[in-house]
Amino acid sequence: MIEQTCPLSDADPWVARDAAVVWHGFTQMAAYPGNSPVTVERAEGRELIDVHGNRYFDAISSLWVTTLGHHIPELDQAVVDQLGKVAHATLLGNGSRAAIEFAEALASVVPVTDAHVLFASDGAVAVEQALKIAFQYWVNRGEAGHRQFLALDDAYHGDTVGALSLGDGGFGTTLFDPLRFPVLRSPGYASGDWAVKLVGAIEANASSLAAVVIEPLVQGASGILVAEAEDLALVGEACRSHGVLLICDEVATGFGRTGRLFASEWAGPDFRPDIVCLGKGITGGYLPLSATVASGQVFAAFDGPDLGETTFYHGHSYGGNALACAVALRHLQLIDEWDVLATVAVTATRLAERLADSVAGRPGVGEIRQRGLMVGIDLDPPPGATRWGRRVCAGAVGRGVLLRPLGDVVVIMPPLTTTVEEIDRVVDALVASIDEVASEDRR
Repeated sequence: MIEQTCPLSDADPWVARDAAVVWHGFTQMAAYPGNSPVTVERAEGRELIDVHGNRYFDAISSLWVTTLGHHIPELDQAVVDQLGKVAHATLLGNGSRAAIEFAEALASVVPVTDAHVLFASDGAVAVEQALKIAFQYWVNRGEAGHRQFLALDDAYHGDTVGALSLGDGGFGTTLFDPLRFPVLRSPGYASGDWAVKLVGAIEANASSLAAVVIEPLVQGASGILVAEAEDLALVGEACRSHGVLLICDEVATGFGRTGRLFASEWAGPDFRPDIVCLGKGITGGYLPLSATVASGQVFAAFDGPDLGETTFYHGHSYGGNALACAVALRHLQLIDEWDVLATVAVTATRLAERLADSVAGRPGVGEIRQRGLMVGIDLDPPPGATRWGRRVCAGAVGRGVLLRPLGDVVVIMPPLTTTVEEIDRVVDALVASIDEVASEDRR
C-alpha cells in the first residue's frame, strides 16, 4: 500500500466542506463523508493529485472521459489559443469557426454517411437529440406510425427522461417509471442469441419503429457486457433491409476505447448507423461537449421553408462551445499523430494477460469481460458479505489507484496512453485489494 501523506477520513476538512455545499451525482450524500472520497486539486499525466499531495493513477479515466491523460501541453495550448479569439458564440442561427472546423474533422472519420453534426454538452443530451431527430424524421417524411423505439435489455443511455426510457432501469431509476415512455425491448449482450432476437424484433416491428438504439460492442454501465462484431453487422443489415433507422450510442465507446476510433467500425465498412451519439472522450476529458451525428438522408428530411414545421426546433445555449470544439479538434488530431490506437492494442493485450494470470480464478472473482481498454470484473462475494465493489475499490484507492465500482462489478478503463508498467500497477493494486476484502470476510 502506498504511503499517504495525509490519511483520508470523514474528519478531512475538505470532505466536510465538500459535503456542506456540493450535491454529487449518483451518490448518497448521507454516506459520502464516510466513504473516504478523494478531493482532487491537480493532475499530472495519468495521475490525479489530491489536496493533501497523494497521487492516484486514474484507472477510470475520470469516469471514462480522459483519453490521453491530464494536463496535456498540446490540449492546454488549444484552449489558450481559442481563449485569445472567443470563448463562446451561439450556434443558434449563426456559425462558429471552431465548431465548423471540428465538425469537418469529425465528419471525415465518424462512420456515418454524409455526416451532419448537432452539438450539445453531455452524452445523455446527445441521445435525447437522437430520439427527437428520429421521431421527427418520420413525421417530416409523412410516414405515420413510426413512433416506437426498440432497445436492449441491460441498456443504459443516460439519466435524462428520454435516455432513461431507452435504458433498462437500474441505478435507482424505478422511481421515475411514470415519466418514462414505453419502448420495445429485446435481449441484450448477456444473451448469446441477442442479435438473432433483435433481428427478429426488427422484422416484426419495422412498420412502427422510429429507430433501433444500441451501444455498439459494449454495454458499459451495465458492467461492460460485450458483443461480437459479426452480430453488430447482422443488426446493421437488418435495419438497412427493413428501412429502419439505427442509432448507435457511442458516448462511452467512441474515441478509441475499444481499439478502433469508434466501436461501430469493428462491424465492417458496411455498418453505417443513421445516427451516432458521441460524448465522454470527445474533448479528451477537457471540457463538456457531445454530438449527435446524423446521416445526409436523415438531415435532408428536415429541409423546408424558413420557420416551417420541418425545422428541428431544438438547441442548447452552450452547444458547440468554441473552447470545447477547439480542444476536441486538437484531441482528434493527436489521436492520429501519436498513433494512439496502436498503443491501445499493446496495452489492452497486456491488460488481458495480467487479468488472466493474476485475477481470473482468484477467490472472490467471477467473470471478466474486456473489449480494448474497457474491462468489467464481476466480484463473487461469499454469502452475507456486503459492499464488495465499494470496499475493493476503496482498497485500490488506498494503494494509489483510483477505481469506481458498478455495484459488485469493478470497471477498469484507463487512459488510452497508459503504459504496460501502469497496467501492472493497476492490476497489482486490484489483486491486493480483492485479497484483503476476501480475507476480512473469512474472519
